[in-house]
Amino acid sequence: MLRGSGLPAGVQPVLPQPLVPRVPLRWLRRTAWRAAAWRRGPGPGAAAAVLAAVLAGCSAGGPAPNVIAVSAGHCGTGWRQVAAGPQTFQLRNTGTGAAAVNLVDPATGAVYAEVAAVGPGTTQPMRVDLGSGRYAFRCLLQPGGSRTGPVVRIGGHRQGATAILPVTTADLATPAQDYRSYVTAGLGTLARQVGALAADIRAGRLAAARSAWLPAHLSYARLAGAYAAFGNYDTQIDGLPGGLPGGVTDPAFTGFYRLEYGLWHGQGASQLAGPAAALDSAVRALDTFWPSMQLPLPGFAQAVLQTLEDTAQFQLTGQDDFGSGTTLATAAASIGAVQELLAVLHPVLVSRDPALTPASAALGHLETLVTTADHGGSWTPASKLGTAQRQQIDAAAGQALEDLAPVAAIAGPRRM
Repeated sequence: MLRGSGLPAGVQPVLPQPLVPRVPLRWLRRTAWRAAAWRRGPGPGAAAAVLAAVLAGCSAGGPAPNVIAVSAGHCGTGWRQVAAGPQTFQLRNTGTGAAAVNLVDPATGAVYAEVAAVGPGTTQPMRVDLGSGRYAFRCLLQPGGSRTGPVVRIGGHRQGATAILPVTTADLATPAQDYRSYVTAGLGTLARQVGALAADIRAGRLAAARSAWLPAHLSYARLAGAYAAFGNYDTQIDGLPGGLPGGVTDPAFTGFYRLEYGLWHGQGASQLAGPAAALDSAVRALDTFWPSMQLPLPGFAQAVLQTLEDTAQFQLTGQDDFGSGTTLATAAASIGAVQELLAVLHPVLVSRDPALTPASAALGHLETLVTTADHGGSWTPASKLGTAQRQQIDAAAGQALEDLAPVAAIAGPRRM
């Protein structure tokens, strides 16, 4: 059960989506779904919606709405007499292309409210709690670049919504470089572990291979923030059988989960040597080519939330268990991956997001609950959790997702 998010009254947080049939979603997640979602960057998706909610900070109300023009020639015109307090603006796109619209502090560019997508010929509401100060609408037009409308001053001494300075790609340059160094070290560890795992399988030491499988898989799970950069290597290393004609027996089913299935379903070294060699080759190739790969900055920031969503849907539920019963161990490693992302993003977020501390605390609480399933390296399978323990973990995961939603939204780079 989800607890309150702490967002302003009338604002609905983005919650984890209901579970859907596993094969289609999971298959998309490991291939086109992940890459496409992260290539999009800020747009009309969940993260942008959360940022709009965080920035708006109010419920609907106030006088009749102002109709604000959105176009290259008339961006931000249409203000009538506006007093401080909750307001609803109707953004009318009279241009020929889509536009994002921000209500900004004209002196700094900090954003009070955002509507991520207003289609041509359409009208979208923008709700915001106006305080005393200076305001202007900024239209981000496709095509046409950025336009800023007339400045409007609201007098008095009323405190309204807090403006948040958008994160730019330049802001993310140093965190991304720090994270790249983290991934470089992690890939070196992963390559050594997978090499040892493959050697055990070649030699027929299957008991040793079962012991070596989990540490190697956890090393990969801790690199979740770079999955978008890994491209096809991610599928080769950590792919799933969903969507394959032969399922778990399909020759195209490769990587960690293929070895997990075989090691815990009685397959011998002769059946597993080929998949083990393929995994070893993919990891070594990734380690070799990683220095030349580009870390997509929008995907890097959005990985904060998407990694935890993935963990809640597939690891905490045990849906990704192919025999070892260790999805909770993978969940703990994935939570660690999110914590690492927050750590490198901290210099960017700390001055912008008051939700950062609660989100970090919620992650820590979730990690503590999940690791109670660790009994000296022997993990309780998710399917064997008691009802009370399951409820506690579910509640903590829901709270962490709610708290991380605005953090992840604010971290996404935007045009100024």
